[in-house]
Amino acid sequence: MSVPVFDLGDPATNANPFPAFARLRVEDPVHWSPAMKAWIVTRYDDVKRIALNNAEISADRLTPFFKANPQFQRGNVTDLIRYLTMWMVFRDPPDHTRLRRLFTRAFTPGTVASLLPNITQIVGLLIDQMIAKQRQGETVDFVMDFAYPLPAMVIMDLLGVPREDLFRVKVWSDDIALFIGTAQVAENKYARAEHGARAMSGYFRDLVQKRRAVPGNDIITQLIAAREEKEALSEDEIIGTCILLLFAGHETTANLIGNGYYYSMKFRDQWERLKENHALADSAVEEWLRYDGPSGALARVVAQTHEFGGKELRAGQRVFAFMNSANRDPDQFADAETFDLARRANPHVTFGHGIHFCLGAPLARLEAQVAARLLTERLPNIALKVNQPEWHDSLILRGTKALPVDLNL
Repeated sequence: MSVPVFDLGDPATNANPFPAFARLRVEDPVHWSPAMKAWIVTRYDDVKRIALNNAEISADRLTPFFKANPQFQRGNVTDLIRYLTMWMVFRDPPDHTRLRRLFTRAFTPGTVASLLPNITQIVGLLIDQMIAKQRQGETVDFVMDFAYPLPAMVIMDLLGVPREDLFRVKVWSDDIALFIGTAQVAENKYARAEHGARAMSGYFRDLVQKRRAVPGNDIITQLIAAREEKEALSEDEIIGTCILLLFAGHETTANLIGNGYYYSMKFRDQWERLKENHALADSAVEEWLRYDGPSGALARVVAQTHEFGGKELRAGQRVFAFMNSANRDPDQFADAETFDLARRANPHVTFGHGIHFCLGAPLARLEAQVAARLLTERLPNIALKVNQPEWHDSLILRGTKALPVDLNL
């Protein structure tokens, strides 16, 4: 039996990795990819095991990476290292436990629920702007005109960041995404990521200092106030968390909405079902998350050499647990390759599993549900103007670069 070769650096595989995932699940579910220099894990149960983050697997993929690359020891990426290593998604217990506990005091279910009117207003505003743009004879891009600005504006409002700074922040976020998403072919990605981290940290440092002097009704103020048993977030931790919130709070949700819309158009009968029955919005969003989710894989590092799936995983090796493969595992999902917005049993792992389960999941779901309802109400005849979109070059972040549309007003 030939060993399958998996390389997301191949544009064809990146555009449609699912045939390769299907083969790997059967032939080599714990696969060493020489091209990616990492283990590729593809089965549902195995991906959940990796996500649990036990003593053998670490979420801190940054520290060993920085230490192993001499260029990072020369001060070339000082701010990238300083602030990204503050992100709780790259921390193991007990640091992760402390950061998550303090953060959840600011980001509560009540906070998310209270955002519904604002989200509804933003969705309506963006639809109005798309309509105006098409009537002026301009091409509407669903990604840039809707899927991206919606979650960006929501999280900026939550942080107390002025909306007029949206596209300045986007440049910084795009630069950081080259590193976080593990882009394979981008030029100068480390220098660009450092520039993004430096600019965004300076921006948030200024905002934090302003909120210390004059508290506001926003997450930054609540992060400053978050304390437990004499513990508090340091200023660097607050700044790092703000960068994480802004980056993760819009990059992944933009991809969720963009990907979900793309497949709803590709399988037009599903869009028609949603138009006829808006009660399907909740299950529709879960299928958007499952079918080709916004976070393609969890990136981890082997902390202790151990056996996994019949292979020896050695300390220091990288592991990519592909949630988008797990979510189409036929051992877990009936008709796994079928895009079904009314799917009932849908225990996807798109938001992770265990202690690193995404804290922003309720907000992402709410934004996507509101978008699904209002888009089908106000733009029922919207249609794609391309058959095959171009996908971002990323191992982690899964999304299209553009989706030109005709609103068919």
